[in-house]
Amino acid sequence: MGQLKQLLPVDGQPMVRRVTQTVCAAGLAQVIVVLGAQADRVREAVHGLPVEIVINEQWAAGMSHSLRAGLEAIRPDIQAALIVLADQPRLTPALLQKLVSRYQATRAAIVAPFYQGRQGNPVLFDRTLFAELMAIEGDQGGRSLLTRYPEQIERVEVDDPAVVLDIDTREEYEQLHHRHRRSG
Repeated sequence: MGQLKQLLPVDGQPMVRRVTQTVCAAGLAQVIVVLGAQADRVREAVHGLPVEIVINEQWAAGMSHSLRAGLEAIRPDIQAALIVLADQPRLTPALLQKLVSRYQATRAAIVAPFYQGRQGNPVLFDRTLFAELMAIEGDQGGRSLLTRYPEQIERVEVDDPAVVLDIDTREEYEQLHHRHRRSG
């Protein structure tokens, strides 16, 4: 995209701040922000929010290193991790709470949102899968566990396309603004 997408403005603030505020508003027990590229600039973008900052020095080695860094920082009393991506600025606290509530009701190993049959993000993983998540290598997150354990996925059907919308290209970023202007 030519620049760090986490710092692109969404509704007048850096995308990473918007996503982090959403996570904080969901009332989770612990919020960890993993920083990699341009960590100082991204840290500044989330300054003042009630989060723990973890620096992933190996960010260039792929997403798996950020996942591992975040998991290692989770307090021992926390039973599950909701892995939220910084490039999903249209997530809502209610959607995150819905995933957590389903986990609390079922204690499923994996809780994933689905929109019109498509699996989306964020995905919640029970602590029993943390070791396997930390063993993942390269530029991938927990998707391989969803493939490996399809019978352990608690599907949460949602009517919000935010779970399948992420920003990976300049065109997707421009569409985000266009959609928001039309609906706002």
